[in-house]
Amino acid sequence: MNTLAAPVTGTRPIYLDYNATTPVLPEVLDAMLPFLGERFGNPSSLHPYGREARSAVEQARVEVALLLGCSPEEIIFTSGGTESNNLAILGSIRATACGGDVLTSVIEHPAVSRPCELLEGRGSVVTRLGVDELGVVDVEEARKALDHLPLLLTVMHANNETGTIQPIREIADVARERGALVHTDAAQSVGKVPVDVDDLGVDLLSVAGHKLYAPKGVGALYVRRGVPLRPVLVGAGHERGLRPGTENVASIAGLGAACALARNTLQAESTRVMVLRDRLWNVLSEGVPGLKLNGHPLRRLPNTLNVVFPGVRSSRLLETAVGVAASGGSACHEGGETPSPVLTAMGVARVDALGAVRLSLGRGTTEVDVAVAAEALVAAWRVLKGTPAS
Repeated sequence: MNTLAAPVTGTRPIYLDYNATTPVLPEVLDAMLPFLGERFGNPSSLHPYGREARSAVEQARVEVALLLGCSPEEIIFTSGGTESNNLAILGSIRATACGGDVLTSVIEHPAVSRPCELLEGRGSVVTRLGVDELGVVDVEEARKALDHLPLLLTVMHANNETGTIQPIREIADVARERGALVHTDAAQSVGKVPVDVDDLGVDLLSVAGHKLYAPKGVGALYVRRGVPLRPVLVGAGHERGLRPGTENVASIAGLGAACALARNTLQAESTRVMVLRDRLWNVLSEGVPGLKLNGHPLRRLPNTLNVVFPGVRSSRLLETAVGVAASGGSACHEGGETPSPVLTAMGVARVDALGAVRLSLGRGTTEVDVAVAAEALVAAWRVLKGTPAS
């Protein structure tokens, strides 16, 4: 996604890009600060400095596990969602002497699609499932593809652009019948909707801290007990020998605090942002004739609204919408603009995909923010279309 914000003098733009990253919450920062100061010990050390650092890491492991519905021993801390995805995908294939094939989808984040491409270059067969016009993977197509007995199925839980939630449980049931491992990239869904590893039926699940109000540079991988996995980095035996390197104690403590906060407020916050998201859609659709929704109207993250503003480029719209920070559905480069591969995979016409904007709300979004942002976006669209204000 191409993230743009119009220049604003004297004030901060309204932030509607929570799917790109989230701010570190005060409660999370409070949990981190001691480990950036006097509690600086190495968690592997046996003296009191090391023991208090180790205690913080293990308490965070408990909090992540509670949010995901698993055992703390099944949580491995990483540097973020990308490393978690690489460890899950490459590590599971490396764990088998003969390698293995992979089943994935055409709408995965590069943190999944690139490791799959790497395996493809090493001889694995990678099959990519298509999606329908709502961005949903077809379970029957997956069932047929699983007849070829791939070692690993990896499909994201919720799409980062449209928010569409995939039928992971249905696909996972078929995959596990065929003996395949199941991994899901849950970077966008953890902290926004309930994510329980047993309900989903997955063996591996990736978490990105900065998507749920923890700092950047920390994440986690759920590894179901007994699942074979080999490290992709080598060094000392940290994190059950799967992720070498001295733990980032402060950030791990922050991730634990963020998971605890998400678990305690998930339902209320999801409902609040869904109401605001739907209000934003209603105001925009009233002000912009022909506005189109991308993604599933119901099975979607409660905070995510991806829409096509007809007849304009999203880059120009977001440059014109003074005071709104959001993401466009195209990537800019020297030769022009390229539409989102996710949207084109859904069958969205190129001209429409170039006008797509992702508006993602979060804990800091207010009713006033929604009203002001909607007004700015409608006004910008009218300016670009040469349509007088009504």
